[in-house]
Amino acid sequence: MATSWLHKAAMIASVLAPLALAGCMGGADEGTVIARTADGSEHRFAVQIADTQDSRRQGLMFVTELGANEGMLFDFKEERQVAFWMQNTLIPLDMIFARSDGTIANVHANARPRDTTSIPSDGAVQFVLEIPGGRSAEIGLKAGDTLVHPRMNAGE
Repeated sequence: MATSWLHKAAMIASVLAPLALAGCMGGADEGTVIARTADGSEHRFAVQIADTQDSRRQGLMFVTELGANEGMLFDFKEERQVAFWMQNTLIPLDMIFARSDGTIANVHANARPRDTTSIPSDGAVQFVLEIPGGRSAEIGLKAGDTLVHPRMNAGE
């Protein structure tokens, strides 16, 4: 009986420990990216994280719909030159390329679905935020603006 109780306690602890750790991070939310424009406005995007080779390879391929404030944040774990294409992507996307501190290096607006043309970063970046095509223009997001996320070294 005691073994069963200890086993259950260990299972509960393994579930609760990551939640407690997240609480120690000041309420940081991995599922949200904040885009700050030059005029000081902030726009929140609910994101999925793509931070493994497989998840980055899959990206938003075959997705047929994306809400105005939804997207995917690609984390390459270090700054480097990256490039994307849209071969199996069915919806237009804006690609926001950002350095490790969240500074936007460049924005590629309205990438065309199913296009195999390479879309490169403007220099070394660590992150790429993909959001619905045309959304970056709607909110006034451009190079030099910032993205805020717990993985970025913006010092928030």
